[in-house]
Amino acid sequence: MAQGKVDALLGIVFGDEGKGKVVDYFTPKYDVVARFAGGPNAGHTIIFEGKKFVLRSIPSGIFDENKVNIIGNGCVIAPDLFMAEANELETAGYSLTNRLHISKRAHLILPTHRVLDRAYEAAKGEAKVGTTGKGIGPTYSDKAARVGLRVGDILDNFQEKYEKLKARHIQILNDLHFTDYDITEEEKRWMEGVEYLKKFQLSDTEIEINRLLEEGKNVLAEGAQGSLLDIDHGTYPFVSSSSTTAGGVCSGLGVAPRHIHRVCGIFKAYSTRVGSGPFPVELFDETGDTIRHIGNEYGAVTGRNRRCGWVDLVALKYAIMINGVTDLVMMKGDVLDSFETIRVCTAYKKGNEQTTTMPYDTEGWEAVYEDLPGWKTPLTEIRDEHDFPAAFQSYIDYLERELNTRISIVSVGPDREATIIRK
Repeated sequence: MAQGKVDALLGIVFGDEGKGKVVDYFTPKYDVVARFAGGPNAGHTIIFEGKKFVLRSIPSGIFDENKVNIIGNGCVIAPDLFMAEANELETAGYSLTNRLHISKRAHLILPTHRVLDRAYEAAKGEAKVGTTGKGIGPTYSDKAARVGLRVGDILDNFQEKYEKLKARHIQILNDLHFTDYDITEEEKRWMEGVEYLKKFQLSDTEIEINRLLEEGKNVLAEGAQGSLLDIDHGTYPFVSSSSTTAGGVCSGLGVAPRHIHRVCGIFKAYSTRVGSGPFPVELFDETGDTIRHIGNEYGAVTGRNRRCGWVDLVALKYAIMINGVTDLVMMKGDVLDSFETIRVCTAYKKGNEQTTTMPYDTEGWEAVYEDLPGWKTPLTEIRDEHDFPAAFQSYIDYLERELNTRISIVSVGPDREATIIRK
């Protein structure tokens, strides 16, 4: 029997690239869909059978009853938010308990983790990172400090373990003089979520995935956030707390590098970023507002305005390199339909210095642009690449040439049918 393979589908800039739609499109080709990093700070929007869903922790393959869906060991889970998300799907008619497997090694986000998130941000003042406030960072901090609670802990003497970690958090909050919180109701829902979790298959998912690979099953690893938010390779300290790159697939699911086959990097035809941190291509003018409005660039989880700008080749080249991207997927080309000129960032400059590679310190750099003609043609109804306007085809050709990577898929609208496979 042929060995199965793992294909990774990653956002390769600052997240919000439209991964949910692409994963949903790819799902029929795979037996397993697995999340390997992050938690409820990542919102993947999917329009399925005319209904809109925002998945935060649950893999995007959950709508296909024939697929195994896995929340891997690299993820963090908030039981109360997970329960709300799962109940919404079950109410809509999608049964989860037999198809969703959760790693016992995934860490739990406590109510006090969320309070700590707010406290740490408040303490930073103007240097705040701009987190979603979901407790992700403090949970991963406890994981690294070897004091965290894992999903498997709910099966044995859990209350004592919970109270011990909660007391530790309260002591830290007292030391920070942060007293503006009351978790009474939140904690009650959280404990209900813990009991709800026990309905699911809590397993050693790394063993399960490797067994499925041996059986010839193919796995789609679904990324969260984006490569430039990676804890090691992102714009530190304005990053997420997990490994969002292709390397995170191996550590977050427990699979060896030899199993990784394709790495599909998803990016938009322009750039966005949520929260604080350097963003050389950011537009503060009417053009930025127009892109935000047409592209509906507001956070799926937080509702925050996304910062908008032109496409950034410096960032994309870096992300392609560190991920070993084999195929690119370009989203939202239709958002730029109305522009006379399309700008492309080809380098960064600071004073007399200019670079085409990602600098260690990304603060204070400005974008250097090259201008290309816009296509001034609606793309949304196009279903074949041969019908692309000449200027749009030229834009794709330009990006492929500069990035030295093929753009295999182009999305020109939110519907599944507006996803064009290039021959």
